Amino acid sequence: MKISILHYSVPPIVGGVESVIAHHARLMSADGHKVNLIAARGEALDEKITITKIPLADSRHERVNLVKAQLDKGEATKDFESLRDELVNELEKALKDTNVLIAHNVCSLNKNLALTTALYKLHIEKKLPRLILWHHDLAWTTPRYLPELHNGYPWDLLRADWKNTTHVVVSELRRKELAELMKLNSESIHVIPNGVDASRFYKLESQTQNLIQQKNLLDSAPILLLPVRVTPRKNIELALRTLFELKKEYPQAALVVTGPLGPHNQDNIKYFEKLKTLRKELGLENSAHFLAELVEGFLPDEMIADFFRIADALLFPSREEGFGIPLIEAAFSHLPAFCADIPPLRELGLEDVTYFSPDENANDVANLIANYFKTSATAKLSMRARLNFRWEAIYRQHIVPIL
Repeated sequence: MKISILHYSVPPIVGGVESVIAHHARLMSADGHKVNLIAARGEALDEKITITKIPLADSRHERVNLVKAQLDKGEATKDFESLRDELVNELEKALKDTNVLIAHNVCSLNKNLALTTALYKLHIEKKLPRLILWHHDLAWTTPRYLPELHNGYPWDLLRADWKNTTHVVVSELRRKELAELMKLNSESIHVIPNGVDASRFYKLESQTQNLIQQKNLLDSAPILLLPVRVTPRKNIELALRTLFELKKEYPQAALVVTGPLGPHNQDNIKYFEKLKTLRKELGLENSAHFLAELVEGFLPDEMIADFFRIADALLFPSREEGFGIPLIEAAFSHLPAFCADIPPLRELGLEDVTYFSPDENANDVANLIANYFKTSATAKLSMRARLNFRWEAIYRQHIVPIL
């Protein structure tokens, strides 16, 4: 479908709403929609995300500022009406063939009331596509705007339900405010939060991003990291059984084994087959990930660092280690470490990691891990944020349903 997104400005103009629009537009475009931005200032985001510029839609245009000065004094003049009528014509042309129009803040702030009223006029005359009003801020509930607002038209449009629209707010506070302001049933208002671009925030390598996307890894929680080669002394079977037990309490848990097969022993091939058989027996095909199945050879250090950044804990059940660099890497990554109680790891971790015997019952190891995630506020917030506040998750969970 064709989706138009309306605001006073869009990127590269810097602003919170502008940033949100950019993320929305890219996600919609990647989902196969044709996206057009409508604004006074900004640029097309790429060859697929176009822009229609309407200079009078600005919040800073000279004529808009002149009219706003009049409106702030309570005067809806001929200048205002003329500006509104010109915007009606511009909007009607810009919205040709549009299936859905998403208007950000235009119908809740008084930055350009001529634009607000032009949109309202087209809406009540049934000349608009399906209209989604996305409210980040509300003029009528914000004390600093109140001196600029007056009873009657056009100011009342900022606190009136226009009917036959979809209302979206960015928080429960805004939902409560909007419901009271417009006398709406709060359940009819969609709360869609803002989010974080995980790939950019973590500065992930492109190959890391591809691997993560292939396995939908960021939809997992907790993510246990085992950065070792596939060789029997790494005791990976205990990690698999631990994951199986942990999933009884954390169904979205996942395990990532980053390394290739050990290069010096043919028995490692048989060991890998044994591990894959165990994975299948335990029903972990979609949650225990061997990167050796996706990538040949060792991953570069930059990619290993990526996996430390997205993981929630290090699980390190080795029977033998000469040193144990993953434990130090976990420390640099602020990850909790759950590791086998063997001398090299005890020497490194001292009393600052959680130990278990390499022959420990998997259920007991899983309980150690589960108890940490139940009691660590930082870990709980981290996992909840990753599951609910990544832009991809927000788009899939909240935006697709209203489109």
